[in-house]
Amino acid sequence: MKRAGCLVLSFLAVAPVATAAVFFLSPDGKNDDASGGPGTSATASAQPGQVGKSAAERKADDELIADLPPGLAAPAKKELAQQIVASAENSTLDWRGQYGYIEDIGDGQGYTAGIIGFCTGTHDLLTLVERYTEAHPDNGLARYLPALRKVDGSDSHEGLDPGFTEAWKAEAKVAAFRRAEDEERDRVYFDPAVRLAKLDGLGTLGQFVYYDAMVFHGPGTGPTGFYGLREAAIKEADTPSQGGGEKAYLDIFLDLRRKAMKERKQDIDTSRVDTAQRQFLYDGNLSLKTPLTWQVYGETFRVP
Repeated sequence: MKRAGCLVLSFLAVAPVATAAVFFLSPDGKNDDASGGPGTSATASAQPGQVGKSAAERKADDELIADLPPGLAAPAKKELAQQIVASAENSTLDWRGQYGYIEDIGDGQGYTAGIIGFCTGTHDLLTLVERYTEAHPDNGLARYLPALRKVDGSDSHEGLDPGFTEAWKAEAKVAAFRRAEDEERDRVYFDPAVRLAKLDGLGTLGQFVYYDAMVFHGPGTGPTGFYGLREAAIKEADTPSQGGGEKAYLDIFLDLRRKAMKERKQDIDTSRVDTAQRQFLYDGNLSLKTPLTWQVYGETFRVP
């Protein structure tokens, strides 16, 4: 079974939020509650940053995180994280086999492609190709940039067919493009999610819960965006860094996430939460220790 849906449905609208001081907003994040149009970015900065914090506060956060265990950022755990996400996105543990993946899955977001489901309709695929082209101007996708800008924010293939899917598959054979996919995944999704989870006092499982939510819901501040979900969870329970219980907080976060998934599409499969992350939580596996067994879409996956 192929992925249940693209990352997100629209673009990130920057809005005041109670805990904005610790948000890490991607300049290319998207959210289905956004007011911006195609190509609208959250900030003009080139890198995600801490909104509303002073330099001294950001330095203190950096020092705090530096003293913590690597958690999900440890090489073996990061590999595991990509495998679990791939099981939900592509029904496989072979996430490296997905660099050249591309298809329109009929979710209204145009083409979905690559290791993390970049979409032609949700700005992140455009950003990936733009950044890659800056470093490698003669790449095989550069000629599609005008078309990618035109279809951004829609499900249109105008200017992409025929040829774009084959060009993507061909470029995915280039090591530099595979590195570009990795870097964009980390810049927009993995690094901000893990960093914020650590500041919230969450262990390795909690860091993965944030990461998978960031991948699926996108880094948006609206009710079904990642930061909106986190904000809602904090209203119901304290994070561990606020003195709350880790299990209790994550249980509420997953409840809210599942509800948000159903609000988007009533018949959506929520097993990536129900029989994977929730099962890890109920098993008390807060360190995401292996061996690990879980189910997605009724299929069982195992990592020894």
